Amino acid sequence: MEEITFPSGKSEILIRLIDKNQQKIEKAFGITLSSRGDKVMFEGGLQPRKLFKKYCSSLIKVADLSPSFNGNDFKISLNMVKDGNINLIETELLQSQKIDINGKSVFPKTFNQKTYIRAAFENDLTFAIGPAGTGKTFLAVAVAVHYLLNKKTERIVLTRPVVEAGENLGFLPGDIQQKVNPYFRPLYDSLYCLIGFEKTSELIEKEIIEIAPLAYMRGRTINNAFIILDEGQNTTNSQMQMFLTRFGSNSKVIVTADVTQIDLKEKNKSGIFRAKKILKNIEGIEIIHLKDKDVVRHRLVQKIINAYEREKK
Repeated sequence: MEEITFPSGKSEILIRLIDKNQQKIEKAFGITLSSRGDKVMFEGGLQPRKLFKKYCSSLIKVADLSPSFNGNDFKISLNMVKDGNINLIETELLQSQKIDINGKSVFPKTFNQKTYIRAAFENDLTFAIGPAGTGKTFLAVAVAVHYLLNKKTERIVLTRPVVEAGENLGFLPGDIQQKVNPYFRPLYDSLYCLIGFEKTSELIEKEIIEIAPLAYMRGRTINNAFIILDEGQNTTNSQMQMFLTRFGSNSKVIVTADVTQIDLKEKNKSGIFRAKKILKNIEGIEIIHLKDKDVVRHRLVQKIINAYEREKK
């Protein structure tokens, strides 16, 4: 049995996180471990032991250099081990990807979410493709709000195709905004969570935040804006092309999509597939794929997604 002694000052938080995640660590590395004081004892095969020592060395360095090191960073590090990215732990965790909004901070909860946020800041057009619950919409709105509040953009434009999800909603009363509001609840929910109901209502009233169906994008050139197309999997090829040619100078765009929830009658004609294929090698455009392991809703959501995927295969 080998042991690692954690340096004073950092041992308490690291040992506590290792104890809390003992079963996950043992499964990820194929070892057994225990702790006592500032020491962690472990045993297993030669290669698993080497990897675990490398992992602990990276954690110690990150904890030493990052005063904000916390349980979320630890979770991301384990996520990276499972993906075979153990060599990137120090580099990634020492590069903060938090989103600051009015004194509050939004943190990525997985490595792929971290990559997604970085891509959104670094590129003019980002695609976020993944299943429900991976934070696609919430993180997109968070980045957009960050840009607006820090005066990096003049307004936010939120749009999505108005496609019924297998239900016939029938006639809806009211003006156009009232008719389409039910389709935009995920976007409203994200805004309310980030900046509150009153601030959201104020910005919408002043048209600093615009929420409109995708059909209303046709013929427009949108400058100095942060534009989000939500539910991009429900666009046709022509709709996707139309949308992607709307943004003008000093604008940024995020397209979110869940290819497991296409509500078009002909699912194979979703515009997201063609966009992925023909835009993947263009500079300034990045396509991020979020997986079931990036689900951050209730713990059962990930298992539900996996069950449906197994049944489909």
